[in-house]
Amino acid sequence: MEKIRWGILGTARIATEHVIPGIAASQYGSVSAVASRDQATGQAVASRLGIPRAYGSYEELLADPEVDAVYNPLPNHLHIPWSVKALEAGKHVLCEKPLAPTSEVTAPLLEASERYPGLKVMEAFMYKFHPQWRRVRSMVDEGAIGELRSIHTTFAYYLIDPGNIRNIADFGGGALLDIGCYAVSVPRLLYGAEPVRVCAIVERDPQFGTDRLASALLEFKTGTATLTCGTQLAPYQRVSIFGTSGWIEVEIPFNAPRDRSTRLFYRREAGSTQELPVEAADQYSLEADGFAESILQGSDVPTPLADAVANLDVLQAIFESSRTGGWTPVLLSRPS
Repeated sequence: MEKIRWGILGTARIATEHVIPGIAASQYGSVSAVASRDQATGQAVASRLGIPRAYGSYEELLADPEVDAVYNPLPNHLHIPWSVKALEAGKHVLCEKPLAPTSEVTAPLLEASERYPGLKVMEAFMYKFHPQWRRVRSMVDEGAIGELRSIHTTFAYYLIDPGNIRNIADFGGGALLDIGCYAVSVPRLLYGAEPVRVCAIVERDPQFGTDRLASALLEFKTGTATLTCGTQLAPYQRVSIFGTSGWIEVEIPFNAPRDRSTRLFYRREAGSTQELPVEAADQYSLEADGFAESILQGSDVPTPLADAVANLDVLQAIFESSRTGGWTPVLLSRPS
């Protein structure tokens, strides 16, 4: 079986704990190399996770002819420059979300992807690949809750370490970019459309300067969505989806465990609430395979770059609304 040989830029926790094991367990991928700015760190990760080669610089990994695709989990402000360098080195790129701190700075990657049409580029929104979300989408599309009218998403954790990149404004830290991007992505996915306008409140940490608490209302042509995300709240995540004749609640929408099943809760009209179990799955393996298949088959990636840019456009409208204190239109930088 043909497999894609992966190289990993950096030793971020999401890479070492989730993505590398996910690729190793995937059908169509294997991890060939990892790079770190510190050779010893890279070698330690390689030894622990059974990776054949470790490099002391990202440039060395990009020069490796036995690497077909690169996974980029670097801090947000480094996503675009290193993804561009990977394309220029002839590598396919799976880049961690969000694609960039703002949609404006994505231009170099969009241009590079057009210059290298034979190379695949995708934003790594792993939750979309979990079977629970495929089931939710099918239920909504088939009318299981009637007409979709409202979605509410809550996502939070507690983190006050000043050295963590999520608390460093210059590195693209903050709640909205780190986890609010999920809360924006979900309604766009389920409505199959972009919000028309948003209204938001954003609270910033006085020491870090990053947004630590955000709430927003998104208006779509056929309904609404609300979100709350925070980096200094009790850990919690939930998505509730409401229609004209029923509702669905996703218990663990984003960090679904790979070793046990998840649950959806469903109620139709006046009936009783049903618990719908969903089989255990490694969403990182499924994401890696979805991307690898697009390479091996020469097909489109599951999620195009335009979707990643549009998600950033909505996030920017939320920031702008919080600044002006009123409704803000969502202006797409790459209209469909």
